[in-house]
Amino acid sequence: MNLDKFQWTRQPEEYRAEGGRVEMVTRPRTDLWQRTYYHFQNDNAPVFQMETEEKYFSFVVKTDFSQSCHRFDQCGIVMYLDSENWLKASVEYENEQYQHLGSVVTNLGYSDWATTVIDASVKSMWYRLSRREDDYRVECSFDGVKFQQMRICHMHRGGQKIRFGIYACSPEDSSFQAVFTDMELTECRWQAHDGQQPD
Repeated sequence: MNLDKFQWTRQPEEYRAEGGRVEMVTRPRTDLWQRTYYHFQNDNAPVFQMETEEKYFSFVVKTDFSQSCHRFDQCGIVMYLDSENWLKASVEYENEQYQHLGSVVTNLGYSDWATTVIDASVKSMWYRLSRREDDYRVECSFDGVKFQQMRICHMHRGGQKIRFGIYACSPEDSSFQAVFTDMELTECRWQAHDGQQPD
């Protein structure tokens, strides 16, 4: 992908973007979260995105988080529209035994969080974000070949021009280097539903 099409929202202090590879170093106390359960609002994570009006597409990226070592360190895929409307998917470091592979969808100022536990030995993950108008699917893969669905969601503000890309952050007092490679924009890999018809 042409990284010249990408722009920063909250540019990190340390980063490198060239040759289809992006490296960024997170700062402590950075995160994306809105209200739900914790009641706080965090909106200071660096986000690197491109803009599109295309209604049907898929975006793939490989993440390397081998340097993450503190609770909640994370890097992954994102679609950030504004502070109250966005989605993200990542692996969040927890401890030396396990991590959380999960996703957050934030609509109209409220976040959710869906996770599953994976082994702490996993140090890289592929993601694929697919759009069908204002509905979205997020998938993950350990090898970049076989993808598994993480979630399908609707974005209330996601029906027109959007921005999508990558992010990394460290919600607690830590910092690590996140690496993103193998970015690809393709035709939509999320096929039209062929089951029950709409009412």
